[in-house]
This record gives sequence, structure tokens and C-alpha cells, in this order.
Amino acid sequence: SLACGLTRVASIQWSRSVSQVAHPWAGVPDRHHDLSHEGDDNASAVEKIVKINRWYAEQFAYLINKLKSIPEGDGTLLDNTVVLWCNELGKGNSHTRDNMPYVLAGSAGGFLKQKEYMILDQSRHNDLLVSLAQSMGVQIDTIGNPDFCSGPLTPIHRV
Repeated sequence: SLACGLTRVASIQWSRSVSQVAHPWAGVPDRHHDLSHEGDDNASAVEKIVKINRWYAEQFAYLINKLKSIPEGDGTLLDNTVVLWCNELGKGNSHTRDNMPYVLAGSAGGFLKQKEYMILDQSRHNDLLVSLAQSMGVQIDTIGNPDFCSGPLTPIHRV
């Protein structure tokens, strides 16, 4: 639907929050949510979580490569797209919202730099959503509760 222009926005949610999905196709028959609450000292659970996350990373890479393989304009569909991969928590067993990893791919038609790693201390995901909306031409300065949004992201520390 993206390639033929039927839509410009798509969303994939693998499961709902607190789902009890297992990942036997990734070699993990245990339920993901239960594993995510195990302590960091449970090496077996950590190994299984890594296997599950590796599977999700492979799916993300598959999508990116598909978008990269579709010519569009002077580049590819990926060049004119932005894809966000995220999780609702920074760490499942403590339910922290600190140090949450977000992965962006594509450049949104040149709006975003590619191949860049940033650490954005004290940034809020609402600010990321503002940046993404602006990358698509939506001129907003806040999204959601304004108490938790200060505008588009400004990199604090680049690695």
C-alpha cells in the first residue's frame, strides 16, 4: 500500500501490552511478558529476551530492506519514508521509562539524517512524535499532554 500510494502512514503492533505471546519461531516457547519480569540475574531469561528481540530486529531489517528495494523518485521508498521501532518501556522488569531505545530508519525525504546515533538525555517521546510529524509536513509544536512535550527534539549528546 505504501509502494502504490494507497497510504502514506502504516502501523504494525505485534501484540498488545501485557500480552502472553510466546515466540516458538524464535526458539523461545516461554511467554514474553513473563520473561520480561525476570530479574537481570536470571541468565536464561535474559538469553531468551535477547532471542526474542533479535527476531524483532530481523523483522525490522526485513521491512527496511523491502522499502530500500522499491524505487521512488530519485531514490527509494525508504528514502521518502521514516520507520520507527520502539517499545513502551526502557526495561520490562522494572517498568522504567528511562533509557528507552528508539530506532528510526529512512530519511523522510531528506528531513532526517541517516546513519546517526544519538543519546537524547531527558528527552520525551512526545518530542520525538512532534519531530516525526514535522518530518511529514505537519506543522505542530506539541502533541499529547503539553506538560510532557517541549517541541521537536534537539540532540543533547551525539555519539
